[in-house]
Parts: sequence; structure tokens; C-alpha cells
Amino acid sequence: MTISLTLPRPDGALEALTLNETGPWRKPTGLISSRKVYAAAHVTPKVLGNNVPGAPAEIDWDSTLAFRRELWSWGVGIADAMDTAQRGMGLDWAATQQLINRSAAEAALIATPERTVRDLLACGAGTDQLDPADVEPGEAGLAAVLAAYREQIAVVEASGAKVIIMASRALAKVAAGPSDYLALYGTLLSEVKEPVVLHWLGTMFDPALAGYWGSEDVAAATATFQQLIATHAAKVDGVKVSLLDAGHEVVLRASLPEGVRLYTGDDFNYPELIDGDGSHYSDALLGIFAAIAPAASTALQEYDAGRPAEARAILDSTRDLGLHIFEAPTYYYKTGIAFLAWLNGFQPGFQMIGGLHAGRDLNHLVKLFRLANTAGLLLAPELAATRMAGFLNTAGVECVVLEGAHA
Repeated sequence: MTISLTLPRPDGALEALTLNETGPWRKPTGLISSRKVYAAAHVTPKVLGNNVPGAPAEIDWDSTLAFRRELWSWGVGIADAMDTAQRGMGLDWAATQQLINRSAAEAALIATPERTVRDLLACGAGTDQLDPADVEPGEAGLAAVLAAYREQIAVVEASGAKVIIMASRALAKVAAGPSDYLALYGTLLSEVKEPVVLHWLGTMFDPALAGYWGSEDVAAATATFQQLIATHAAKVDGVKVSLLDAGHEVVLRASLPEGVRLYTGDDFNYPELIDGDGSHYSDALLGIFAAIAPAASTALQEYDAGRPAEARAILDSTRDLGLHIFEAPTYYYKTGIAFLAWLNGFQPGFQMIGGLHAGRDLNHLVKLFRLANTAGLLLAPELAATRMAGFLNTAGVECVVLEGAHA
């Protein structure tokens, strides 16, 4: 059945778009082994919740957990309670604790000796129960940051999930230089029960993290990061680097101690980084994987089958969608992730906690729809057409489903 609808161009003119069939995606019949990957998942708000800016998050747990089960069905792990779940942009610490524990309980239901809870789920531990405005540089501020990290790490460890030590806005404010980062992170790494993932988030994702690792010079910051990893390699499962700089990642990846993974956080250049350079490849911990899980899973299965060219072609076919969702201002990428989840039927309404669904304009979302269609990632084209038409009509743009779809 052919499904078409009218969509606006940026100049306001309407043109018809015929929807493609969903891509030839297939779910794995066994474990994916070629790469270790986590898709960073978002959260769904209650449709009638008070999810306005500044209000405590009211989460639709049924939809939120169902989306995690969907991702697991594609053979990928989940990175939860991360920036994709709106840490620091609407998801408060009380709701975060519930998210960690509920997701871990779901993971425990499907865990096996071959695919443990830690394989299925990694969760962010940060310091966002602190208001950076309330902490000052110096020993007292550093002690407050350390205590906040300890509290959150304890919650993740108790859940059974792998710990991701997230970058801290409060630490960026109170640290005097590299030595403060090395001392504080060194203390945490000496205390954790199992190896963790270290997360380096660039300013394109969070401007409040400027100067992380003690310097705004990337080379100097990298040297501090490498020193920390080398000193505590036994407690570092891997590092997630989100600087959107493929060249930097390739050099860092080659320098890591044996056994420490590089989980790419580069939502622009992930196809070539996952594919590798012949000597090394990146594993992945990516927000874009929540949007492209069917394609990503199929690509990983091609790597498992010894068909790297086919795998790379699939990943490349999703690149334009990733570039668009993560375009500047990059920290609003979460809006695109939620919009595509709504189009595909994974949440009842296009809303986000903190009112963040207003983070992208109409033209951006229309282009996202077009690119998802091109990539074969509208998983239920009839539903997507119906929802897109209703969304545009409500926004004041005439949109007609020409054939095929129904309300």
C-alpha cells in the first residue's frame, strides 16, 4: 500500500512525499559479539503530567520501560539516566533514582549468564542533586562533589547496572586544575566495586562543562584524562568520549591500555569509528542508536557474520539522519529522539519532561521526518503519516494524507 502526504518546504510551499517501506532490518537470533554497544535511551512523560520547565519530572513508566524492552529486543545494551534521558535538562535526581531501579529490574528479567545485567544496562552517576550555584571552589566544594558522586554511584551499584561516571557541572565549577580531577576521580575509582565507564562530554552537549579535566585546551585535557586511565586501568571498563572529533577519538583510542574500550559518543562520525581503521575500532554508547536501533542492530549482525562492507553501508545510510538530529544547538538532540519515537508509536504523545519538546522548530522536525523515511526508519509508515499530519495541522500547516493512512 502506497502512503503519501503533503509536507511543507522551508519556504512554506507544500509538496507530496511518498513514504518508503521500512528497511530490511532483522532482530538477532543470538548475542551480538562484534562490538559492545549501548543505546542511550530517553524517557516519556505522563501525557497529563505537569512536565513544564522547572517542575519535577512526571514519567510515564509503562511507555518508558516498554521502549527499553524494544531496544533490548534488537540486541543492544541500554545506557540509561544519561544526558539523552535529560539529566540536567528536566530529569531530577528523585526521578533518576526511580529510572535506574526500574530499568535494572526490567534488565534482571531477561539477563542470562551470557548477557548479564551489566551487559544490558549501564547507568549514569553524576552530581546533579547539587546546584552548582551552591558550591564554591576549594576543599568544601570538592568534598560536596565527592559526596554527591558517592551517593549516585551507590544507587547504580545497588541496582546491578554498570556505572557510568558522568561529567559534573559542579566539579567543573569548583576544580582548580587537573590535580583536583585526578584526585577526586582517583578516589572514586579506588572505591567502585566493578570497572566503570568514564564519560567526557563536550561543551556542544553541555556548555557548563567548559574546561573539563582542568583545561580548555583539548590536548592538555586529554593528557590528564589519559593519566587518570593509565593509573586506574583495572577499574576502567571503557571511556565514552563525546567531543564530535573523529581524529581526536582515533588517537585516544590507540593510546588506551589493553582491555579499556573506547565507546564512541560521536553521533556524527560513528560509522567510520565503529568500522575501525584496521588496527582498532570503537565500541559505542550513542544517543543516535536509540533512533536507529533496527539499522544499527542489523549492521552489527553483518559485522558478526564477517561482512564489514555491508555493515558499514548500513551505518552510512543513517548518517544524514544523525547529523540532522544532532545539529547545533546539539544539546537539543533529545527532541529529535523523542519525536521519532513518537512517530514510531513508542510513546502516546509528542511531549518531553521540562517542556523540551519545544527545543526544535517545525522545519527541523519536518526534515527529520524526511530523513527517517529515506533511511527506512519509519517503522510503521501508516502510523507515522497519520501522526505527522495531525502534528502539522495542529501547528497551523495544512497536511493531507493522500492515501493509505487512517486516524
